[in-house]
Amino acid sequence: MLKVGLTGGIGAGKSEVSRLLASYGAVLVDADLIAREVVAPGTPGLASVVAEFGPEVLLPDGALDRPKLGSIVFADPARLAALNAIVHPLVRDRSAELEGRAGPGDVLVNDVPLLAENGLAELFDLVVVVDAADATRLDRLVRLRGMGEEEALARMAAQSSREDRLAVADLVIDNDGPLAALEPQVREVWVELRRRAAEREG
Repeated sequence: MLKVGLTGGIGAGKSEVSRLLASYGAVLVDADLIAREVVAPGTPGLASVVAEFGPEVLLPDGALDRPKLGSIVFADPARLAALNAIVHPLVRDRSAELEGRAGPGDVLVNDVPLLAENGLAELFDLVVVVDAADATRLDRLVRLRGMGEEEALARMAAQSSREDRLAVADLVIDNDGPLAALEPQVREVWVELRRRAAEREG
């Protein structure tokens, strides 16, 4: 099995890359998706978040008000650290459970937004970084996700710099251009990942 860490700054297009890799046959462990699961209504994770941040981070239906929580933590590093201390161990445990389902010859892709920030590169056989210029990412966040420019810049600033992400990359996917230019690159990376997985199996 080849363990791959996939990361990229917000707005770089990492989700699209992970979707493509999964469609080719990768076993995908999506940290963002798991991070939502572990704070779903009725979970101990959500109870811990409410204990830390108060009931004002809940929607009327009892689900987590993610934009409200985001506005608190992205403006305050100490509050972000408090949230991470709750969520990260839960995500790690659930990820390990999902990883256990991958077979010997599989390519296991861990979609980890904060891989560089949390110094996780050494956990993987190799790291794939989805890269795009800051101006491109800002444009996507404002135009496609409807964020205000100030919020988008704050979220970008809360993550590692582009240089720090590229420093941990074994393979880089350049997603500065249109979507049509992305798929051939991802397909090429997939061929390389399959080759390395086969090599490991010997």
